[in-house]
Amino acid sequence: MEAVRRLGSEKPVVIFSKSNCCISHAIKMLLSSFGANPTVYELDQHAKGKEIENALLALGCHPSVPAVFIGKLFVGGSDEVMSLNVQGKLKPLLIKANAIWM
Repeated sequence: MEAVRRLGSEKPVVIFSKSNCCISHAIKMLLSSFGANPTVYELDQHAKGKEIENALLALGCHPSVPAVFIGKLFVGGSDEVMSLNVQGKLKPLLIKANAIWM
């Protein structure tokens, strides 16, 4: 689990995804629409993908992807990211994390 937290804190926005997951794709597109350039770890193409997926499940991500870190903090999955967006809190969070500039 520590390795996941480390990877999640290395960049302003980190997404753990699977290349064939349409919900992960939607979250990537949403974050990119704000001008963020997320670091994406495709678990189905990563050497330690299964281990990372198990750690994400242990963090409470059900399903395991997408899992989003913003500003070194675990935000959650698609429901949490979409909720932040609907509430108008996603953009300020991205700004605070220096993922976008306004």
